[in-house]
Formats: sequence, structure tokens, C-alpha cells
Amino acid sequence: MCMSRVTIGALSVTATLFASTAPVWADGEVNIYSYRQPDLIQPLLDAFTKETGITTNVLFLDKGLVERIQAEGANSPADVILTVDISRLTEAKDGGVTQPVINETINKDIPAHFRDPDGNWFGLTTRGRVVYASKERVTENDITYEELADPKWKGKICTRDGQHSYNIGLFASMVAHHGEAETEKWLTGLRNNLAKKPDGGDRDQAKAILAGECDLAIGNTYYVGLMLTNEREPEQKEWAAAIKVLFPNAKDRGTHVNISGMALAKNAPNKDNAIKLMEFLSEGEAQKIYAEQVFEYPVLAGAEPSGVVKSFGTIKPDTLPLADIAANRKKASELVDKVGYNDGPQD
Repeated sequence: MCMSRVTIGALSVTATLFASTAPVWADGEVNIYSYRQPDLIQPLLDAFTKETGITTNVLFLDKGLVERIQAEGANSPADVILTVDISRLTEAKDGGVTQPVINETINKDIPAHFRDPDGNWFGLTTRGRVVYASKERVTENDITYEELADPKWKGKICTRDGQHSYNIGLFASMVAHHGEAETEKWLTGLRNNLAKKPDGGDRDQAKAILAGECDLAIGNTYYVGLMLTNEREPEQKEWAAAIKVLFPNAKDRGTHVNISGMALAKNAPNKDNAIKLMEFLSEGEAQKIYAEQVFEYPVLAGAEPSGVVKSFGTIKPDTLPLADIAANRKKASELVDKVGYNDGPQD
């Protein structure tokens, strides 16, 4: 393993490279550029190597992945891109660093609404954008996103920054379902129901519920699993124990979900091996490992989530194509600023 500081223009990123001693263009290898932490994906890559004999090299970047590949140009060693959130997958496509894949196995395993219509990216797992509710103070066991703007929740809701990609994804889905004008009204109502200015991450919202600062919060499902099993910071178990997971709109269109996903790099030097890895990641064994490792939901029909995730209850995912949601992200971001969401409650 080696650490390197990479500078691209004004951008400086830290990269961790797990590589064999063979050159990156050698037969029997595949090079992965990843926004996902190496320890999360290593069990998947170990299983892939065991099955195929193909060695995997992982370059982890905490930011600047697209810019890195753009700077490398035609000589980029990147074969497969692994990342989280529809925003980063569409960023890769729009940045011109992916190429389309039309593959029978992948298309069979991954539902159409979880992949790019042009084949430039594919979802591997999903995470619900759900409501964390106080077990002590909230009697409701079902809710809708629309109800979060109801004045009965005034001063009761906590969220992270409205411009965070997780929230923009949710807000973009509201634009897709209700239109821009209705979403503006909804965002205004949600803003006025906030207990305080948005801050922190999703786990901090659960902590705030335990502290009595709010009764409801918006967060991703997988953070609950991470908190419940956190041995390094056991106080997070207390945060998770204080909340119950409510799946919004379970009785109608379903809960908004986002994805982790993959794409084939534009100039992949090991294209055949890259396709083999992408096929493997879409199939049963990898889907099971993913589910157990990261507390997310497999996209493969019939694949089961982990026992921890099952304990949250049953999710009914919104089947709105993620490509449609991605198309509304800019509008959603503009609305966040227009209503002054990050300023907190205003009346």
C-alpha cells in the first residue's frame, strides 16, 4: 500500500493505492478508482479474485475522482469507477469519463430504474432516505415526506445541510413528483418546522433526537446499521437505540432511495476484465457481501438485506427512475437557496 498526494490544477487529493507489483496494463488485472472506502469493498474484490484469478488494484480518492481521470486523459489506467450517490455517477457521465455498457447479465440483474438509460452507470445497492423518529416522543409508525411540512411538527425536525447531496436527491425526487412550485411550498414548510439550523451529518441527527433537540430527522438507512454495530464509538449505539425508522410514503409511491454504483471508465485499458468485474458485482454473491458489509439494500431481485437492515422494517422503494431525479437536482439546489433552507426556521 502506498500513499500519494496528487495535485490536479488547484485541486489536491489524497490517494491510497492497493496494487500488485505488476504494471497496471498487465493481463489479469483490473484497476478501480473508488470513492468508496477500501475496507468496505475489499471483501467483494477478494471474492472476485478468488473466482476469476483477476487481480484488483484500487485507487481511493476522497474527492476529485472525475478531475483525476480527466487529467490522465487517454492514458488513464482507470477501468472501473465505484462511487456512491446518483450525483457522483451523473457527474462522471457528464464529465466524459465513462463509456456505455450494454450487457445482458448486468441489465438482467439491475432494474432499469437503477441504471442509466444510455448504459453509462449502474446501481449496485440502495439506501433509503428515511425518517428517524424518537421512540419515546413519536407515536406515529408511518409518515409521508409531504407530512414533514405539516405545522404539527413545528420545531420538531432536524436535518443536515440542505445542499448535501443526500438531501438534494430527496428534494429532486419531490420536484419530479410534484413540480417546482409545490416543492418550493413544501421546502418552506419543512424549513419552518426545523428545530434549528441544519448542521452535522445523519448520525448527528439521531444524536439530537436522543438529546431531545428534535423528534424527527431525515437520514439514510445504512447509518442506523453503522451506529448499531459501532464498537469503536459505542455511544452511537445509544443514538440508534433512541430512534425508530419510518419509511415515508410506504402506503403510496414508496420511499426515496439513492444508490451506490459503478461505471466503465472511458479509456479502460483492461476492458474485458472490467466487464467481468461489473458482471460479478451485479450478481448474487457480491450482492450478498455488499448487503452484509455496508448495511445497504441489494438491487438484485431476491437478494436479501442483512439481518440488521431487516430489523428496521420493510422498505418499498420509489420506482421513479434515478435518471429523472438526477435531472431535477439543479432545480432542487436552487430551491434550497431560494427558501433559505439552511437559515433554519423563519416564522
